[in-house]
Amino acid sequence: MRSKATLGVAGALLMAGCVGPGGRSAPPARSSRPVAATPQPSSLPTRPGVVRQPVASAPLPAFAAAVVPGATSAAVAGLTPAIDLATVPLDPAQARAALAAFRISCPSLIRRTDTSGMTIGSDWQAACTEAARTDPAAATSFFQRWFEAVQVGDGRAFATGYYIPEIAGSRRPRAGYVPIYGRPTDLIEVDLGAFSPTWTGKKIRGRVQGMSLIPYFDRTAIEEGVLNGRAPILGYAADPVELFFLQVQGSGFIRLDEGGVLRIGYDTQNGRDYTGIGALMKSRGLLGPGQSSMQGIVAWLHAHPDEGRAIMRENKSYVFFRELTGAPQGALGLPVSGGATVAADPKFVPLGAPVLLSMDRTDANGIWIAQDTGGAIKGSNRFDTFWGAGEEARAIAGGMSARGTAFVLLPRGSYARWRAGQAASGGTTPRP
Repeated sequence: MRSKATLGVAGALLMAGCVGPGGRSAPPARSSRPVAATPQPSSLPTRPGVVRQPVASAPLPAFAAAVVPGATSAAVAGLTPAIDLATVPLDPAQARAALAAFRISCPSLIRRTDTSGMTIGSDWQAACTEAARTDPAAATSFFQRWFEAVQVGDGRAFATGYYIPEIAGSRRPRAGYVPIYGRPTDLIEVDLGAFSPTWTGKKIRGRVQGMSLIPYFDRTAIEEGVLNGRAPILGYAADPVELFFLQVQGSGFIRLDEGGVLRIGYDTQNGRDYTGIGALMKSRGLLGPGQSSMQGIVAWLHAHPDEGRAIMRENKSYVFFRELTGAPQGALGLPVSGGATVAADPKFVPLGAPVLLSMDRTDANGIWIAQDTGGAIKGSNRFDTFWGAGEEARAIAGGMSARGTAFVLLPRGSYARWRAGQAASGGTTPRP
């Protein structure tokens, strides 16, 4: 979950199936320049937008590897030494953006415990030292010289996209506008790990009624006004559909009718399970050809307001916000970079590490830095690419659905150290 990130998952709206096999050619360069590193609200009014039509590319093939069912980390899933980065044509502009993002992540890489089991802090020291003094013009050669590519599990990847939305709103109540709530005063969060080590990492949310902790109010009750007097109101959104999708994203800009911008981000959630309405609508035959993107879903909800409200309420999860200042941050508590940051599962990718995506669309290709996480981003080779803010970011992220191959980039020598450690501990060691 993006607890610090306040950035949500656009691709969680439509849950994808298995990833198909890749082709054999190297990943082409991106078709457009990366989004600005520090996203800013656009000067354009919010509108449904269009889906950016992708330029197809042929992914690099994954290396043959045994699949470990139920693997809980990269170390369990297995690592396979992969391609030589010198043979992969990298886009210089995208590599520069990745280098800048990697520099931001370096202090965290060195001091954090890597839950994927692949690296230790000292593995990153030399590469991080070199990154700090590398000329951005030499970003491509930096990655090729200092990193080796490994494949986690079968390497077959699926990538979606997310962005920071901008919606219209007001600080004051207006006819037809809906409230944007902060954390309710009666919402209780319980860390179950404090009661039993078998529940470590799990928490529940609810409210106290009498002597019992019961589930918190669901989306329907909240939209019907049950929070009156229970939660602060940060502002008001002009469009309930746009607010719904801002909750899915987890953070955004509110362009105020009074002038100026209110930036809000994820604070907490009501504890109810998330239901992806895109998959739900698709299963019911409500979405026609070309409507499966976020933009297509928004258009349908606007065209069918009563049915749309009922469908949105089937997602009982509700996000509460807080007002933000400063640059948008990811799960590391560090600034994220449009066109360079990717969300990943930290059990399979070290947070802060570079990842090379070779996908079936050019805009997803290249080196990304794993600086974020997401509630729907679970398992090996599942990624969510971040595109910044504004209509350009919305157009790309809203239709992002890419399949191909992923390679985690580790500092040279760290794979050999990991393999020796596996052999010494009696763990499973992959064949070279």
